[in-house]
Order: sequence, then C-alpha cells, then structure tokens
Amino acid sequence: MNKKIYLILSLLLILASFLIGYFIYPQMPERMASHWNGLGQVDGYMSRAWALYMMPVLALIMFILMLFIPKLDPLKKNVKKFQEYYYGFILGMIAFLFYIYLLTIFWNLGMRFSMIRSLVPAFAILFYYCGILLEKAKQNWFIGIKTAWTLSNEEVWNKTHKLGGKLFKLAGVISLIGLFFEKVAIWLVTGPILLASIFIVFYSYWVYKKIKK
Repeated sequence: MNKKIYLILSLLLILASFLIGYFIYPQMPERMASHWNGLGQVDGYMSRAWALYMMPVLALIMFILMLFIPKLDPLKKNVKKFQEYYYGFILGMIAFLFYIYLLTIFWNLGMRFSMIRSLVPAFAILFYYCGILLEKAKQNWFIGIKTAWTLSNEEVWNKTHKLGGKLFKLAGVISLIGLFFEKVAIWLVTGPILLASIFIVFYSYWVYKKIKK
C-alpha cells in the first residue's frame, strides 16, 4: 500500500474510535475499568468521559506527531527511502491503540475474558513489525535505534539495525508463548524486548569501536 492508503486507514480508525465513544457513552458505567495489572486484574478506574475519549485523543495526537516527524528530519531524503514501512508503522500503532480501546469497551459492557491473553498477540505483531521497520530504516535522526554511534557512522547504523530488526522480530515471536503461560505472560512480553533494546545499544558501540580500529 502507498502512503495515502496508510494515512486514510489510520484516520478512519481514529474517527471510528470517536464515533464509538459517542454512541456507546450512555451504556457505560460512571466509573470504567481502565487499567489491568500483570495478572489481568483491574487495578485502575476512570470517569466515563476520560475512559471513552482519552484513547481517541491520544491516537490523534500521536498520528499528527508521527506525520510531521519526517518533515522535521535533516535527513528526510533517507526517510523517503523507507517511508512505506514507516507509514505502515503509523497505521500499526493506531490499530494497536484502537484494539486496546475496543477491549476496554467490551470489558466495561460486562464481557469477561483474559485481558493479558488478549493483549499478547497485539504486542507480538507490533514488535515483529518494529523489527521489519528497523531492518528497512536508513540513517536519520528520529526513527530507529539512535545512539551516538549509529548517528555518527552509517555503517554502524546499518549493522545495528540489521541485528536489531532480527532481535525485535524474535522478541515478538517469543512473546506469543505468553498465550500458553498467562501467569508469566507479562514477562514474556516485556523481558525479551527490553533485553533486545539494551543489548543493541552496547552492540552499536562495539561495532563502532571495531570499525574505528
């Protein structure tokens, strides 16, 4: 798909979330469940208005910010080289927020399901696509693994993002194991992605030192 289709689909999801909030408002309780802990238990509530409109507003703000990032980048010519994947990422993020929004509404309508198990596939897909985006990303100032070493050397950037992409995709696959082990699902989702993020920072430094030598 091209840029326009990604953006149109993103806007349609944002519009749909506002419309859902408007029409479902009378059916919602005054205080809505809005946060779940690592065991899938509700541990936070919001007023009906906040719970129904905070996520659509957040999605709209995020959409606008992500839309303008390429225009602000001094290396915008490089961003154009992988813009299809970047705008696909924008759609993915908006779809991710929309999915969470729907889960929240279903729960507050009285449906009961495992929130943790429902979120695992969404995180897995998001992490995996982040891996794809990293592998395609060219050197720029806003999108990707930005360390002092990747930003100062294009070869370091390319090698770091090639490995980083694989690690993020692996983290996405590992997180799916949480579907079968709900009690530790939160760790299977957050652990691999945190380890990958930390490791790749040190890796970028190691590659930089190796190239300089």
